[in-house]
Order: sequence, then structure tokens, then C-alpha cells
Amino acid sequence: MGIVIAVISGKGGVGKTTATANLGLGIAMNNKKCVVVDFDIGQRNLDMILGLENRVVYDMVQVMDGEANLKQALIKSKANENLHFLAASQTKDKSVLESQKVEKLVAELKENFDFVILDAPAGIESGYEHTIEFADAAIVIVNPEVSSIRDADRAIGILDSKSAKVKAGDDVAKYLIINRIVADMVESGEMLKSDDILEILNIKLLGKVPEDKGVIDASNQGKPVVLDKKSIAGQAYSRISDRLCGQKVDMKDIEVSDSGLFKRITGIFK
Repeated sequence: MGIVIAVISGKGGVGKTTATANLGLGIAMNNKKCVVVDFDIGQRNLDMILGLENRVVYDMVQVMDGEANLKQALIKSKANENLHFLAASQTKDKSVLESQKVEKLVAELKENFDFVILDAPAGIESGYEHTIEFADAAIVIVNPEVSSIRDADRAIGILDSKSAKVKAGDDVAKYLIINRIVADMVESGEMLKSDDILEILNIKLLGKVPEDKGVIDASNQGKPVVLDKKSIAGQAYSRISDRLCGQKVDMKDIEVSDSGLFKRITGIFK
């Protein structure tokens, strides 16, 4: 029986869908069976980042409505055979989601995969609530800026109130990924430090991802950046994926620039 993880954010543009694609592939590269599911009904993007947009025949709504079975709708990744993808519908809106249908779909996916990663729509609308309802855990994606943290805090509050696990008296495991960190801006105070973010949100840190121009290029090519061993963001997603698969991986400090590190070293010798 697999684990269901909802990848969430309080606002759009923080890199949630990119994170979903790279974590899914990173988990698959750890020899785990993983499926990533696009829950952003009407605004499908995950397929493009995975390079699978031309292979979508059936979507999750058609599966839930009985127009296709799960095997027909699942698409195997070209990058790794352990990774599968289930597309969102582009012709429907989020009102088509119903709790009973979502629960049945999620249960079937759990039976077939080690990890079920749900890419939630940004914000706190009904589509978001259905994505988190039957999740065992949540990964919160934020940028190190005040507006992103504030909106993420609201999303976490809804997670705690709408989750079926919470209603049953259990807890939903919550983890944080801080994305698009620029060391120079953290040092100058233009971006929040990870310690300050953790104090505000009070959830466990899963990983830090640095700003990397190669992410956009990789997304445009349909090749998740985790495949690029030279990419600093790809390396970060690889470390996070390893942690999700149970490996002990040290948290790399990416909030110190080369100049800042040099100052620390020279300060020691002084």
C-alpha cells in the first residue's frame, strides 16, 4: 500500500508543479513505483514539464466517471519506467470533483504504487480541498518571501481542517520545501532565512532548492531538471527525493554565497 502526498502552495508561481515533476522522477530513480497526478482541472501543466503532453488520451475525470479505466489513462514516463502520470482534464472545471470519486481513485492508485504524488491547484479553492482530502502527507512549497509564507500558512490551516485523516483523529504529516533561494538576497535581508520561515510555519523542513535558470529551460524541453547532474536545482531535488525514500541525506546550506563563505573562512583565521 503506497503513501499519498499532496504537493501544495498558498499561491501560484512558487514552483509547485515543477517540484511535483522532479520529486516524482527523483523517487522513480530510487527504484520506487511512483505516479504523479495533475489535480489542476482545466489548467493542465504537469504533462508539459514531464514532456508527455502529446501522449495524453484519457484523463483523471474520465477515469472517475467510468469512461476509461486507470490502466488506459496512466502514461509511463519516457525518462524512467517506474514513473507514471495521470493527466487533469482540460475541458472540465474543478466543480466536477466529488469526494467519493476522488477517494476511490486515490485508493486504487495506492494499491498500485509506492508513492502517489498529487499536484494540487494553487490557492485554497474547491479543487485544492479535494486534493488534500485523502492525502497521508503534504509537501508545502514556498518562496522565501512574506506573501508566499502568509498564503502557505492559510493553505496549511485548510489542510488541517479538511483532511479526512485529521477528522478521523489522526494527523497529516507536513513537510516544507523552500524554493528559488538566492543566497546573496538572503544575506542582504531581501529574502527570508529558512530559520525564520520554519518558525512562522512550524513544520518540518524537507529541503531547500536554489534559484536556477536551467529550470525554465528544462521545463520548456519537457525534461525535469533532476535529470541534469550539473544543475544545482536538480541536485537539490535529487537530495529531497532521496530523503522521501528513507535515505539519510545532510541538509546542504545553500543560503550562503561564495563571498559569504569566503568571509567566514577568513574570519576564522583572523
